[in-house]
Amino acid sequence: MRDEVDAMAAAWERDGLPPSVITLTMLSKRVARLNQMFEHAARAELVEIGLTYAEFDVLAALRRVGEPYRLRPSELARSLYLTSGGTSNVLQRLTKAGYVEREPNPGDARSRWVQLTPDGLDIAETALNAVIRSHGEAMAGVPEEALHRAADALREITAVVGRRRYR
Repeated sequence: MRDEVDAMAAAWERDGLPPSVITLTMLSKRVARLNQMFEHAARAELVEIGLTYAEFDVLAALRRVGEPYRLRPSELARSLYLTSGGTSNVLQRLTKAGYVEREPNPGDARSRWVQLTPDGLDIAETALNAVIRSHGEAMAGVPEEALHRAADALREITAVVGRRRYR
């Protein structure tokens, strides 16, 4: 079985790139392509619900931490790889929609909590189920064992690469 990245790799090989560079580039291209496919499938579902992908990410992160479904904005930004400005914009939209509320942090007067409202929890559940369904549909036909092998291999890679600091 071949994909579009194989055609690129053949061209890189013909151009004399070292095999190690070709392998890394193939990995990068396939991970990026797969992420693009997942996001495209999820975005189609989220539009129907009235959410952007960034809004879904925030709601899902708050849902994931469990009751009382709250984090500080800085924790959200770190966990979602967003800038503080990007996080602030998303939080403003979610607050206006009534899905999150901001509360003072009694333990630290300089920070606030962001917490799911009951409506926010409902929409987070709806969106999460829609995204899970879209990902399942995107992966339909891929053998379960292949998915497990890929997930395990990517864990091994991210465990090493994730420890590094980048500029």
